[in-house]
Formats: sequence, C-alpha cells, structure tokens
Amino acid sequence: MTSLEERLVIGRPAETTRTTLASSTAFLRRVLLSENFVLYLSITYFIILSIFIPSLAEPRNLSNQLSNVWPLLAVAVGQTFVLIIAGIDLSQGSIMAVTSVVGGIIMTSAVDPLLFENSPLWGTLLHENGGLLAGHNLAVPIAVIAMLLVGAFVGGLNGIAITRFDMPPFMVTLVSLIFFSAFAIYLTQSQNISNLPDSFLQLGEGDIVSVYFGEKAEPEIKRRDILPLVSYPLVISVGLAVAGQFILRRTVFGRYIYAIGTNRKAAQISGVPTQRVITLVYMFSGVCAAVAAILYSARLQGGRPTTGGGNLLLDIIGATVIGGTSLAGGKGKVSWTFFGVVFFVLLLNTLNSMGLSAFHIDAVKGIIILIAALLDVTRTRLLARERLA
Repeated sequence: MTSLEERLVIGRPAETTRTTLASSTAFLRRVLLSENFVLYLSITYFIILSIFIPSLAEPRNLSNQLSNVWPLLAVAVGQTFVLIIAGIDLSQGSIMAVTSVVGGIIMTSAVDPLLFENSPLWGTLLHENGGLLAGHNLAVPIAVIAMLLVGAFVGGLNGIAITRFDMPPFMVTLVSLIFFSAFAIYLTQSQNISNLPDSFLQLGEGDIVSVYFGEKAEPEIKRRDILPLVSYPLVISVGLAVAGQFILRRTVFGRYIYAIGTNRKAAQISGVPTQRVITLVYMFSGVCAAVAAILYSARLQGGRPTTGGGNLLLDIIGATVIGGTSLAGGKGKVSWTFFGVVFFVLLLNTLNSMGLSAFHIDAVKGIIILIAALLDVTRTRLLARERLA
C-alpha cells in the first residue's frame, strides 16, 4: 500500500466521525428549534421514567394526572395571552378564590350558622337554608355566569389600571392578588362553602365517556376503577384552549396581540388600539381564571377562599414558560402551553412518586422554570442566526 492510500484509509474514520457528529448536531438543533420540542421531551421523559417508576403508566395514575391537567390548562391559556403582550398576571389565583366564593354564595343549599355567623354576608346572602338561589332550577347556570363575570371584572380592573394610568403590570396584578385573596377570606371568614348542587359538581368530575379497568366486575363500580376518556373538565378546558388558539392565529385581534408584544410603541403608531387590546387581554385572563375556579370548586365540592393559593401561580407561569411562551412578549401559542402543562403535571407526578419533600419539589420546579427561560433565550438566538445566514 502506498503512502497516499495509507493516508486515505487512516482519514476515513476521522471523516466518518465528523460526518456523524455533524448529523447529530443538526438533528439536535432541529429538535431544539422545533415547535413541538416540549411534546417530544414529555414523551421521552414519560417513557424513561416509566421504566423506573412503573406506577406512572398505570391507568389509575393516568386518570389522576389528567384530572390535574384540565384546570391548570384553563388558567394557563389566559396567562399565555398576557405573556404574549409582554405583561404578567399575578392575580389569577385571587380571581379563582373570589369567583369560587361567589359561586358558592349563589348556589349552596345549606349553610352552617356556627361557621358563618361572623360573615358579613350572614343574614343577607347566606342563611341556614342556603345561598341566594338555593334550590332554584337556574342556580347553577346563574352562578357559573356570575363567576365568569366577576373574573372578567377583576381582569378589566387590572387592564384599566395598566393602560389608563400606565402602571407596571407586575405591581397592578400583585395588588389585585393581595386584595382579592384577602377579600375572599373576609367574605367567608376562611370557611369553605359546601353543599353545592350535584349538577355543578359534575363539571369537575363528571365523565361523558369512560372505561372500567378493575380486575373484576362489581355491582358498584368504584370511581378509582374508572378511566375517563372524555370528561366535562376535558371538554371545557380543551374548548377554551381551541378558542384561544383560534383567536391568536385566525383573527385580527390575535395579530394585534402579537404586534403589541413585539413592539408596543410601533403597534400604537401603526394604528393598533393598544389600550383596548391590553384591557381585553386581561379580561380574558380573568375569565380563564374563573373557568379554572369552576373546575376546581366542582372537583373539591365547595366554594373555597383558598382556591388558587399555595404555589399554583408558580405552576401556571412555569407551565406556560416551559411550553415556549416568551416572558419578553411577542411569542407564544396555546398549543405550546398545552405541551407545557402536560410536562409540568408529569414532572410533579414523578417528583411526588419519588417521595421528595415539598421543599425539594419547589426547588426542582424553580430550576426547571429557569432552564426553560434559558432554553427560550437559546432558541431565540439560534433562530436569529439562521435568519441572518
């Protein structure tokens, strides 16, 4: 073999290695820049973790996790709209609390006087025989409409304060969070309003199509042995998500939202009614929070002043950001938010299955949200380089 042939033979493995690395890099780049990146991540994460945590793929566990997805998706849709216009809505949790209480006040069928005698509503809107429309045929639809209107009202207050007085969204919604959370507790004196109508409770846990997966048939099928394929929470949340996606992608109002998030001043100069659009976006966020309150209240069987409390706000923003909606505004889709919600719920499920403490779970959630923000910056830079190239 000549020296030239030897160099060619020796060089082939190196060239093959470089080609393989280039192909792998290009593949990873395509996956990272894909709009479905979080979906791929969720599927991969689920498959790998199912090997180490077999209970993760059990029908019972899947049923429980799906029941956690739908209320979170409903409220996250509203947060998606707000983040796209480069805003933020910290008041969603308090809107959920006050709307949950309002619904309970209207339709509860019985109230314990020992628990509510100190409530400012006792003797006027609350009595031993129930709430404002106790036992009325229209109690549930009127209560649901009232909850949605209250959500829109609080969201409208946020939007007006931000647009008319040029106040920072963070400060406005933070004040709303504090005020309306305290207001809900004040109205009920920290008590839950129970005895809600069965027709309302169906909205939180009712199944339209379900399958039984118990080991053997029983005269009374326990709920834990039922896997809902189509449920009321699914229909409500997915319907809201589809409507949100349609608004963003197919309407002039949606184009206005993206324009404001990309450059508010330029949008205003171009004739976009920025104040009206921003106000309507915050109203829509309030309505989405009210929808989530309906689902949570029905599922928990009570009007609770603590609905939306705890770390739910972290979950809402975290799921939305993980999905790919940018905190800087101008970029986001409801479908991305759905992927983010699924991944976030899956993550929480696996962390709980590992037996971690609440502190460790919150720490991991914070790290995941930070990584999601860093990925968003990385993706933005890579896309900008590809456009320049």
